Amino acid sequence: MLALFLAVLGVRTAHADWRVAETAHFIVYANASEAALRRNAERLEKFDKALRLSRGILESSLGKAGRLTVYFVGDKGRVAALAGTANVAGFYIPRAGASVAFVPGDLFGEGPFALGTQQVLQHEYAHHFLATTWPDAALPSWVSEGWAEFHATASFDRAGNLQFGGAPLYRAQGLQTVNPLPIRQILAGAAGRLRPDQREALYGRGWALVHYLSFESSRRGQLSAYLDAITRQRNPPEAAAAAFGDPDTLDQELDRFLRQRKISGFRIRAENLAIPPVSIRLLRPGEAAMLPIRIRSDAGLEEKTAAALYAEARKIAAGFPDDVEVQQALAGAAYAAGDPATALAATDRAIAADPNLVEAYCTRAMAQMSIAEAARDDTPETWAAIRRTIDRANRLDTEDPRPLILLYRSYADRRQWPPEAARKGLLQAYALAPQDRGLRMQVAGMLVGEKKLVEARAMLLVLTYDPHASGAGAAASRMIDAFDARIRAGAAAAPAPAGAK
Repeated sequence: MLALFLAVLGVRTAHADWRVAETAHFIVYANASEAALRRNAERLEKFDKALRLSRGILESSLGKAGRLTVYFVGDKGRVAALAGTANVAGFYIPRAGASVAFVPGDLFGEGPFALGTQQVLQHEYAHHFLATTWPDAALPSWVSEGWAEFHATASFDRAGNLQFGGAPLYRAQGLQTVNPLPIRQILAGAAGRLRPDQREALYGRGWALVHYLSFESSRRGQLSAYLDAITRQRNPPEAAAAAFGDPDTLDQELDRFLRQRKISGFRIRAENLAIPPVSIRLLRPGEAAMLPIRIRSDAGLEEKTAAALYAEARKIAAGFPDDVEVQQALAGAAYAAGDPATALAATDRAIAADPNLVEAYCTRAMAQMSIAEAARDDTPETWAAIRRTIDRANRLDTEDPRPLILLYRSYADRRQWPPEAARKGLLQAYALAPQDRGLRMQVAGMLVGEKKLVEARAMLLVLTYDPHASGAGAAASRMIDAFDARIRAGAAAAPAPAGAK
């Protein structure tokens, strides 16, 4: 299986021209010419700027950990191999300090009726932007996917203006055929497993609903009212009835909207999309050789895959003992395969090559923790040394959430209640990376420990509507039900205020 993955990714990179581009919000890897990579990176950065301008969001200053890494990995078959499923054209993984997207090809050359790379990437980045900009918004799947689809179709004209509002013609089946997903099911959240045709309808009708409710003057403010009601009462059908009225009437209006020849939109002019210069460099030979390992690792590993990937990483790393990126990639592969001692040695080599590499200190701390836990070493000296490594990482970049998470884990993983500084650090990590679902669950658990059930409930509510949260969403829903029962029981047991009747 690993051989297939590496062959698909083109692990033999002797003749590849792998480059990396860095912008204010992206780190982009591609086996492409400098001109092609620059064009794609600039368009991504301008897309982000247009999102901010159109929504009134201030420019953000991000360190490396806050930027989205994008891998252009070839064709859609290669993306599917990484995702482990055939029915995917691109995907996004939200991680604290290491969010990543995988897409095929470049941003050009595909027809309007095809789901192209540009649409895939803009869809996935819209999810990232939504999660990091409005982290407390509980969004049913049709809103989340419809919002992403609305922005996926943004396109540049020859003058460099960016036009929003175009129809997703690649969703024609979900827009023009008999709708297999009734409006009431859509507005109720379209929860549960959906057939492929229903999922296609969710994306297409989600786009239509978001577009129509955003531009139709008679419906102005209803979408915001619907989302506010969900946040307050966690009942999408009731929220929909209060905000939209009769769903059949809305459905009929939506059908009329879809039959229009011309639909509304807006344009961000080219002169308003100025961005800082993009930096581009050719990867060093060792980096290029190790990149397929990094890509496979960043896409997520199973235990059986991790061991084989580690073996390949060791072969490559042997030829580049002083390359910081090679040794850091080896450390990550070794840790994932359950060899913390080799991971520790590799991080030491990476740190020797670059004493300011935050990722190396984080991997080093994880390896130290793993070694100590395996040895059942609970001595204060050992854990003080581990926390010194974590502190060094934090001092190098106070905007990187990973050291803050590791500090909290250095207590919580040992079933110790973390001190206040570690708990505040976890909250700060969440503020830096609210898109990370695991981190959200961890913060909610901490809030439960602090007996802040209302705050924990609000934190978890977002996951119950997240169409990509999977098991985390189901777990969050069960926890909310338990919280509600405890909150009701506490309210029933509480004495009535003085003067109450």
